[in-house]
Amino acid sequence: MNKKKVILGLSGGVDSSTSAHILKNDGFEVIGVTLVVSEEQKKSQDLKDARLLAKKLGIEHIVLDIVDEFNEKIVKYFIDEYSKGMTPSPCVVCDEIIKVKKLIEIADSKDAYYIATGHYCEVSKDNIYQKYLFKKPKDLKKDQGYMLYRIDSQIIERMMFPLANYEKITVREKAKQYGLNVFDKKDSQGICFAKEGYLEFLKNKLKDKIEAGNYVDKNGNILGQHQGYQLYTIGQRRGLGVLFSKIYFIIDIIPEKNEIILGDYKELYRKKVELDDFKSHISIEELLKIEVFAKPRFSSQGFYGKVVQEAGKIYFEYLEENPQNAKGQHLVIYKDDLVIGGGKIIF
Repeated sequence: MNKKKVILGLSGGVDSSTSAHILKNDGFEVIGVTLVVSEEQKKSQDLKDARLLAKKLGIEHIVLDIVDEFNEKIVKYFIDEYSKGMTPSPCVVCDEIIKVKKLIEIADSKDAYYIATGHYCEVSKDNIYQKYLFKKPKDLKKDQGYMLYRIDSQIIERMMFPLANYEKITVREKAKQYGLNVFDKKDSQGICFAKEGYLEFLKNKLKDKIEAGNYVDKNGNILGQHQGYQLYTIGQRRGLGVLFSKIYFIIDIIPEKNEIILGDYKELYRKKVELDDFKSHISIEELLKIEVFAKPRFSSQGFYGKVVQEAGKIYFEYLEENPQNAKGQHLVIYKDDLVIGGGKIIF
């Protein structure tokens, strides 16, 4: 395979566009790939910007329509998770089974060794574990190793992140220097397939499956009515739609009863969570011996603790309890700056 040829995920945003320039300047033959995941994207400014950039740089540009596959694997997962009372992590799932997978398939077909994205992440060949792992980048506020934690080591070895050593403000400055019209384009916010917001998206998709139900306390006492359990998440306190005599937080969601359990903030605290679909980049035997750092959601500052195994199940036990856990979110595990595993929280 050609190690001077790289397949780059090209969204039309400032990060991927700047990445294309950096790779081209470093002497790589760059092939840009835009994955089209919705009908709206086909007419979007982002797609126009990706095409303009490819033309400006004189690189091959592949536009791949994966709308049907994306709807089946990501959008359906998103809706199903909310229907189970979970809080899904669509970007984590998409990076594993759609984005990175498609880029690798194209790389193989084009005899390209590397794939690249505009993620803020770094690849490290670790001396202790003797394998390629993701490492935190320079801009820790933008660290996206969390989103990529499920990618296998043999794929990580073929990944490049041109922005690993830059902070976002510097990337925008470089984009301006390169003469890119996207240098001041706003970062994408929210979920790419739910531009109207996830609540409106769910209402449009689920329609009459959303029914009003009861807010209850942990003893089953009715406190008021909600508008449909699929529209709420654990830990939420705003937007409950009812004026209570005290501040309540959502501490659990019971889909089969269409009930939402409310409680005090302290009831959100957990010392230990069960993890499903667990992924470890080192042996479980090694993992169980060490103290690690875990982020139970992308925006979390993280907490120290350890992985424990009981009766064939995997748990994460925090050194100190915290209120940041929600069913369906992914807990990602770090050893120092390295991403070494994680799983989906199921309580």
